[in-house]
Amino acid sequence: MKLILASASERRAGILRDADFSFTVMSSAVDETPSPGESPHDLVQRLAAAKAELVAARAVGPAIVIAADTIVTLEGRIFGKPRSSDDARHMLEKLSGRTHAVVTGVALIRLPDAERLTFVESTLVHFAALSAEEISRYLATGEPHDKAGAYAIQGRAGRYVPRIEGCYFNVVGLPLARLQQSLSSLGWSED
Repeated sequence: MKLILASASERRAGILRDADFSFTVMSSAVDETPSPGESPHDLVQRLAAAKAELVAARAVGPAIVIAADTIVTLEGRIFGKPRSSDDARHMLEKLSGRTHAVVTGVALIRLPDAERLTFVESTLVHFAALSAEEISRYLATGEPHDKAGAYAIQGRAGRYVPRIEGCYFNVVGLPLARLQQSLSSLGWSED
């Protein structure tokens, strides 16, 4: 049974490639604006499901569609992708010296029977205190601009993360071990 990644994210594709999964990519753009009062958990679950549905409607089975959405949250506030350099600076200033959660919603749809499975994974990330100069240098790399929370743990920002509690791959954008378990429960095998 083939796997279809419903994402144009190079990070998610890289996680699957590095773990030796065989898959194809079909992009799925959805409006990522949170609904008023929507919790981080509900937001990522809704967005992942919407992405999976979009691709499942265009895909041909037998296959399993994999979709995900990742956000950073601190004290109930959602940090998505920054809209500008100033927005990225503000996010990094808020995260500096604090512990935040990275929350990823994953939605799987098995085709052709449309069996669905969703889950949410959360990882705590401890961020070092950053000086204004460190933030400026990091922003100048361009790395923060398309990342939830304005940082990439797998890149230069890894220097500022002394420890995490939970799945590292979740922080990158796709909780790998939990994904493997979920694929197996839907009957997927590497054969």
